[in-house]
Amino acid sequence: MKTKYLLTAFILLFFSFSFAQAQSAARPAIRLNHIAIYVQNLEKSTSFYKNVLQLEEIPEPFHDGLHTWFSMGAAGQLHLIKGANGTVERNKNDHLCFSVASIDDFIANLQNHKVKFTDWPGTAQKPTVRVDGVKQIYFQDPDGHWIEINNDFR
Repeated sequence: MKTKYLLTAFILLFFSFSFAQAQSAARPAIRLNHIAIYVQNLEKSTSFYKNVLQLEEIPEPFHDGLHTWFSMGAAGQLHLIKGANGTVERNKNDHLCFSVASIDDFIANLQNHKVKFTDWPGTAQKPTVRVDGVKQIYFQDPDGHWIEINNDFR
């Protein structure tokens, strides 16, 4: 009787493992590693992402004065690369998005740093409230890259 239960448990375990392997094999093994942003003034952009967005600066391997790396947690890293020539007009649809626990606290930080923000249509100093209740704001970094901040923090 004991052998029958052990055999049943082994068979269930084997099929569970096989099913899990088949499920993971069906999905590609891919994850975001980093996003690179080309900037004109590395020091100014580093200060912006460190102080305004409050990202954690992490060591970068090049040590050439042309790179700053930031951690974005499980999402990967953000790399700033010095060398962009001139300002490019950017569309708001092309943006980075970060979620925060308190959008009001984040707005206070933006105001502290004198960073202007808008809602999606462009109304100054006003958040957009999406149909699902998520609040979001938009602003630009020193090179004009659009950034969205929302409170969809889970």
